[in-house]
Amino acid sequence: MPTLFESLAAVPTRAVRIDIDGAHRHVPPHYTVAAALLEGGAPACRTTPVSGVPRGPFCMMGVCFDCLVEIDGVPNMQACMTRVRDGMRVRVMAGKARLA
Repeated sequence: MPTLFESLAAVPTRAVRIDIDGAHRHVPPHYTVAAALLEGGAPACRTTPVSGVPRGPFCMMGVCFDCLVEIDGVPNMQACMTRVRDGMRVRVMAGKARLA
């Protein structure tokens, strides 16, 4: 019976290379940026503008906006809603966000 969900056993085993704050990582192509951050042990992907408190992926479904990062020069991207792609550059955002 067909399904809308992709079996992880059917997911290609090749990895894509992404850059997270200058560190190169190889992750499965079905990962989101948030999953890659969490797997890599990153405690936070941004800091709050007022107190500088670190924030990281929380809801993992695009509701809370705690996982905002800069991706390929575009700020305020939701890491949990963005699938990784080869050559992607991810940067932690500090303080007040700027507009793209």
